Amino acid sequence: MSATTREQLHKQIDQLPDRVIEQIANFIQLVATEQNSIPEYKNWKIKDWQDFSLQQFFRDKDEVEYTLEDAQEVYRR
Repeated sequence: MSATTREQLHKQIDQLPDRVIEQIANFIQLVATEQNSIPEYKNWKIKDWQDFSLQQFFRDKDEVEYTLEDAQEVYRR
């Protein structure tokens, strides 16, 4: 991960509400500590994680509406 990507993530995370930060932290913990112990994720490639991230980006429960262009812009960074 480049420094620019890390900086952009920090900026985006700093603008999120606490409940979303908690969800992100839980997801990171899952990926970092349990990825190999969950059979469904063991063989996931980068493309699989990218697809999963985009699916989460467009969940119906979100209070904020996002467009495909928003997701593509975040993905390109």
